[in-house]
Amino acid sequence: MKFDRKDYSDQQLLDLYTALVRPRLIEEKMLILLRQNKISKWFSGIGQEAIAVGITAALEQDEYILPMHRNLGVFTSRNLPLGRLFAQWQGTMMGYTKGRDRSFHFGTNEHHIVGMISHLGPQNGVADGIALASKLKGEKKVTVVFNGDGGTSEGDFHEAVNVAAVWDLPVIFVIENNGYGLSTPSSEQFRCRSFADKGIGYGIQGVSIDGNNVLEVYDTVRSLADEVRVHQKPVILECMTFRMRGHEEASGTKYVPKSLMEEWGRKDPVENYEQFLLASGVADSQYVEEVKRGIRKEIEQGLNLAFAETHPAASIDQEVSDVYAPYSQTVVEPATDNQSERRYIDAISDGLRQSMERHDNLVLMGQDIAEYGGVFKITEGFVEKFGKARVRNTPICESAIAGAGLGLSIKGMKAMVEMQFADFVTEAFNQIVNNLAKSHWRWGQPSDVVVRMPTGAGTAAGPYHSQSNESWFFHTPGLKIVYPSNPYDAKGLLCASFDDPNPVMYFEHKLLYRSLKAAIPDDYYTVEIGKARLVREGNDVTIITYGMGVHWASEILDQLPSVSADLIDLRTLLPWDKDAVAHSVEKTSRVIILHEDTLTGGISAEIGAWISEHCFKMLDAPVIRVGGLDTPIPFAPTLEANFLPKTRFRSALERVLAF
Repeated sequence: MKFDRKDYSDQQLLDLYTALVRPRLIEEKMLILLRQNKISKWFSGIGQEAIAVGITAALEQDEYILPMHRNLGVFTSRNLPLGRLFAQWQGTMMGYTKGRDRSFHFGTNEHHIVGMISHLGPQNGVADGIALASKLKGEKKVTVVFNGDGGTSEGDFHEAVNVAAVWDLPVIFVIENNGYGLSTPSSEQFRCRSFADKGIGYGIQGVSIDGNNVLEVYDTVRSLADEVRVHQKPVILECMTFRMRGHEEASGTKYVPKSLMEEWGRKDPVENYEQFLLASGVADSQYVEEVKRGIRKEIEQGLNLAFAETHPAASIDQEVSDVYAPYSQTVVEPATDNQSERRYIDAISDGLRQSMERHDNLVLMGQDIAEYGGVFKITEGFVEKFGKARVRNTPICESAIAGAGLGLSIKGMKAMVEMQFADFVTEAFNQIVNNLAKSHWRWGQPSDVVVRMPTGAGTAAGPYHSQSNESWFFHTPGLKIVYPSNPYDAKGLLCASFDDPNPVMYFEHKLLYRSLKAAIPDDYYTVEIGKARLVREGNDVTIITYGMGVHWASEILDQLPSVSADLIDLRTLLPWDKDAVAHSVEKTSRVIILHEDTLTGGISAEIGAWISEHCFKMLDAPVIRVGGLDTPIPFAPTLEANFLPKTRFRSALERVLAF
C-alpha cells in the first residue's frame, strides 16, 4: 500500500494515526466483552476504519455526518465522550437514547452526527434535507452520508441521489464497497463494475478510491468537500474496502473464501499506516505504544463509567412523555372580525400562505406544486410570492422528500411535504412511521414536518386515488393526525399544525375542496389540536365522526327531525378528544361511530373499545360502528356508492336508537 503524505505535517499524520487506532482498540475490547457476555451484540468495522476516520478528519466540525453501524471512527473522531458512548451500547440512561435504541442508532446535534435506523437507505433523504437547509441558509457546508454497497440497492438511495442532483445539494454520498451485503456477494447485488460509474446516470461526479488508505481518503475528501462547498453539487464517493469480520459477530465469515480474507488481511488499514509512519521516521515504536496505552486507559475509564449504571428504571410517564416534543399550544384568535367566503380548498391555501408568511423557515415540497400550483391548485401563485427556494417541485420520490423534511428539522427549519394523493404515501411510509414519528422519542430530535394528504372517495377515481388511510398512521406513536371537515377548521388546523414542532398528518377530503363554502376569518388564526367540536347537541344518541362523515350524519339527521343527537366532529384523530366523547356518552347512553375508511381495524374500533372500557356503565346499547366495506374502493360510481357507508348509516342509527 502506497501512502502519499504530500505536504501534510508530521503532526497531521500522527493525529490521523491516533484517530485510526482508537476505534480499532475499542472494537478489540468490545469483542472480548462480547465473549464474556458483558455486551449483547456487536457490528464490527474492523478493516474499514480508514474510511470513517479519514472522512471525519477531512470535514469541518460543524458539518453533518450520517454514519452507519460500522463507522465507529466517525463517533470517536467527533470526540463523543467514551463513557456516554459505551453507555449507549449498554442501553443505560447515560446513553444518547435513554436505553431506547441500540448501538449507533442515535444522533447528537452537539457533534453534528445523525445515526441510522435499521432500515437501509432512509438516511440519504435526511442528508438531502440537512444539505438543503445549509444551502438555503448560505452556509457553504457539506453533508456526508454513508452507505454500504448492498444498501445502494434500496430505492431510497436512488431517490436521494437523484434529488440531490436535481436540486444541486452539497452532499457526498459515501459507498463503502466491502464486497458483501451480509453474506450475499457483490456479483448477486449489482452489475456495475464501479459505483463511481453511477454518477454519470445522475449527471454528477463519481469518484472511486482505496478505502483502506487513510491518507488517500483524507486527501480526497478534503478536496471534494472544498469543491462541493463552492459549487454546491453532490458527489458519489466509492471507497473500496473489506469487512474482516461477520455482518455481526454471530454470523461469522464462513461464506468468504479464505484466499480473499488473506488478501484483504494484508491490506489492513491500521497496520499498514502504522508501518508507513515507522518506516518514514514520523513515529517510533515507543510513540506507537504510548498512543495505544493512552487509548486503552481512556477505554477502561469509559467502561467504568458505563458499567456503573444499570438499565433504566421503567417509568410509563417518562416513556409516554417523550413520544412528542414538548409543546403547549396557544390558540391564536383572528386579529379582526373581517371575514370572507372561502371554499374548503381556498381555506387550505389561505392557511398555507399565511403560515409561509408567519414562518420564514418553512419550506414546501411536493410534485408539481411550484409554477403549476399543484394538481388541485392550492399553491397557485406561491412561487411568485415566496420564490422557488421555498416552494419546491420535487421529482416523483415521496420517500426522499419525507426524509428531507426531517433533515430540514434537524437544521431548525420547518417543512411541508405534499402527497399528491394520500394513496401515494405508501412510498414514504418508512420515513414517516420510523423516522419522523420516532426521532424525538429516540434521541430528542423533533420532526417539524406537516404531511398534507388529499384523501377520500366520491370522485369515481378508483382504488388508488380514493383511499382513506388515516388509520394506518393512527397506530403510530409520535404522529399527530388532523382531519378538518369544514373551511374554518381546514385553515385553523393547518396553521396550528405548522406551529406544532411534532410531525402532523393533515388529511383534507378532495370531495370537499370545491363543494363546501363558509365565511371564515381573513386573518391568521389557529384551532386547538386535540379538541373535538360539537356540531349538534341532543340527548338521544352520540354520533362520533370526522371528515366527510360529519356531512353524511348531518344530512341523515336533517331527514330525522325527531332524533336529538350529539354530533361530535373529532377534527383531531391523534390525540383524540376522550373528554368530549365521555361527556357526551354520559349524557346520551347510546353511541354510533361513523367513518369513510374500511370498517375492520378502523379508528372506530379503537374509540369503540375505549368507550366499552371506560364508559360501560353509562351505556344502554352496544356501541355501533359504520364504515366502508372491507374491500378496495371500486371505480364505477354505483359500486363506489355501495362501498361508502353513507347508505348504511341511517339503518344503523335507527338500530341503536331502538335498542
